[in-house]
Amino acid sequence: MLKKIPHTYVIVFAIIVFAAILTWIIPSGEFTRQEVKTTEGNSKTVIVPNSFHYVEKSPQTWQIFTSIFNGFVRQANIIVFILFIGGAFWILNTTKALDVGIITLLNIIKRAENRKLLKKIGVNNIVMILIMIIFSLFGAIFGLSEETIAFVIIFVPLAISMGYDSIIGLCLVYVATHIGFASAIFNPFTIGIAQGLSNLPIFSGWEYRLICWAIINLISFTFILLYARKIKKNPEISLTYNIDSYWRNRLATSNNEKIVYYTSKKSWISFILVSIVLILFSIKFPISTLKIGNSGFICYALPIATIAFITISFFMLRKSVHFYILTLLGFTVAFLLIGVIGYDWYVFEIGALFFGMGIAAGIAINQGANEITKQFIEGAKDIFSAAFIVGLAGGIIVILEKGKIIDTIMYGLSSTMSDVSKITSLGIMYLIQTGLNIIIPSGSAKAALTMPIMAPFADLINISRQSAVLAFQFGDGFTNMITPASGVLIGCLGIAKIPYNIWFKFIWKIVLILIILGFLLLIPTIFFNINGF
Repeated sequence: MLKKIPHTYVIVFAIIVFAAILTWIIPSGEFTRQEVKTTEGNSKTVIVPNSFHYVEKSPQTWQIFTSIFNGFVRQANIIVFILFIGGAFWILNTTKALDVGIITLLNIIKRAENRKLLKKIGVNNIVMILIMIIFSLFGAIFGLSEETIAFVIIFVPLAISMGYDSIIGLCLVYVATHIGFASAIFNPFTIGIAQGLSNLPIFSGWEYRLICWAIINLISFTFILLYARKIKKNPEISLTYNIDSYWRNRLATSNNEKIVYYTSKKSWISFILVSIVLILFSIKFPISTLKIGNSGFICYALPIATIAFITISFFMLRKSVHFYILTLLGFTVAFLLIGVIGYDWYVFEIGALFFGMGIAAGIAINQGANEITKQFIEGAKDIFSAAFIVGLAGGIIVILEKGKIIDTIMYGLSSTMSDVSKITSLGIMYLIQTGLNIIIPSGSAKAALTMPIMAPFADLINISRQSAVLAFQFGDGFTNMITPASGVLIGCLGIAKIPYNIWFKFIWKIVLILIILGFLLLIPTIFFNINGF
């Protein structure tokens, strides 16, 4: 049966062809855009109200093939990021440190299950809930998205080791993050931009968004845990049971290889080199301003993290190089967070960070330059299909843009909001944002396209602009988990080895529930005087 299901490449290419057909059917049109200065002194592109006009039709034909090339160029940063992550984690995997970490965690879980209270609640449930809450907060506060690609390769094997499947592994990190992203509290890439374009105080109304975040997470996590319980009882009913043989074989091979605990001279050399680099960075950037929402606080983040790394690594090295490498991985994540919230890091810096981690891990287990290079190339080759599909998916957006039909679709949908009730108007706003997100998964780009139209329209029908922002937020977030135009989703699926059609079978129910729930949470913003609305 699985042999008859189209390959993910075939599905994405079919969508590109469909998008090209739409450029023959839908008239081409554009809004006039202009650069304006923000209160922070930056510039942003906004749409001039009532500026939509039709332009010369630009149907796409042979551009179907050039769009793939342009899609790779458009998504180059994510593609290279995925290759860097694959190479770095392949080196890390050869160290057996992840195996030691998983074995240690599973042993802790087994010991905890001996306690009656924890056994009754379910230790696995506690572990999964804690992981999902952490990643949901990352999405809700920091706008974590592309960065989740780096964690998939860790949590998918972990989930399978715990008796689940690759779908649960993806839920722990990717789905949890994007649930938080959709129900954002202080996400600067959606809430910040949308409120700025709507002339609202940045991050105002966070109190109600916090309530929304809690409700959305409760329902989503419940759905995921119920699915996890079914898979735990009967693993063979998993949609990815046969596909997960890749991960099971990989784990079995690792488990059959006897782990020798040791600490070599090169382990200490790796430790010293990393420590020197961190000390130099701490001297150059002794004080960091960590931004959470619209506020920031000054602290000695890098020096504190550096001292903690040096102290913990010293004691871990006395146990084994494996625990040192796990410490290296843990602090790589810590420095990632400091970089993201303190220095506006993106995939370039994060990719370089993991690349450096891979090199340090390779040195620690006595690998030379040639061996580290060989392992990196092997990892990049193993993950190449995930990187390739991201570029292929980028062709969808290229076709729609070259055909100049995105603005026409937006204009046509916004025209449907005339002469209807407040609830209906808000619902239409929400559906427009949800529909557009399927073809424009970039939150900032969609905010620039829609909010200059939606915010003034909200004034006309006597709806708070905050309601329009919340409609944008929910509409921008939920379908990220299902749209094949999302490079992040396609990249994560590629790393997890999950075909898109199988993922769709699992996730559509959650997405549908969340879309309905999002509409229900919008209604109180019309009838009640909620702070910020």
